[in-house]
Order: sequence, then structure tokens, then C-alpha cells
Amino acid sequence: MIESEIKVRFCETDALGHVNNTSYFVYLEQARVEFFEELGAPMGMSEWPFILGHISCDFLRQVYFNQRLKVRTGISHIGNKSFRLGQELLDADSGVPVGRSESVMVYFDFEKQQSIPIPDDWVKKLKAHQVEPMENR
Repeated sequence: MIESEIKVRFCETDALGHVNNTSYFVYLEQARVEFFEELGAPMGMSEWPFILGHISCDFLRQVYFNQRLKVRTGISHIGNKSFRLGQELLDADSGVPVGRSESVMVYFDFEKQQSIPIPDDWVKKLKAHQVEPMENR
């Protein structure tokens, strides 16, 4: 599991004074990118091997400007051509969960425009960060 830190900016809040729901997905993306960097994924556009197939987020508590968050990212399932990322957003000071997300990443051949089996070296990297699925926590 990889942990990323986020500090909420004023521009991410809405008229209700809390973080707008769309901003959670920006935080999750930032943490996903840091996760893939940690795994040694090629970060160039011509080499990038993944495509986001699905994402969902449960909003557990409101978040506000200047609040510090931690995003924990891990692999909850590895399939033949895709894998699931489990992500948990926590208040950095209290550790209280503020959101949970699950996304499906597809190993993708952009030239052929189709999913392809995840290579063995990637399966090994992913397994090193495998965690219990969110629904079991």
C-alpha cells in the first residue's frame, strides 16, 4: 500500500463551503499516479500501459479548505487483463475515513485499441501491493 498526502485548496470547495465531489476524483488520480510512479510505471504518454475502465467513490464525511488528507492506495484484485485499485481517503490528523474508492485499471495496447493480458513482471509488482478488498475492511 502506498500513502499520498493532499492539502485541500480553496478552489476545490463549492458554494456549500465543503470540497466539491469532483475534487475527490482529482485527489484519487494524484494518488494513483504516485502509486504507479512508485511501481516504476513508464510515465511517458507513448509508453503508458493503463486505461481507467471504472471508478466509484463513497463520500463518507465532508472535507474543507486547508484540510490535510492521506490517500492510501493498494491493489484489491488482479485479473488477466485488469486489476482493481482500492483507495481510502483519510483526514491526515485524526485518521478518520472521509471517502473510499474502487477503480478498475485495464492493461491496454493503445496502438491496437484493445486490452491485453497483464505481463508477468507487472503481475509481480501489483501483487507486492495487494490488500484486502474494501468491502472486507
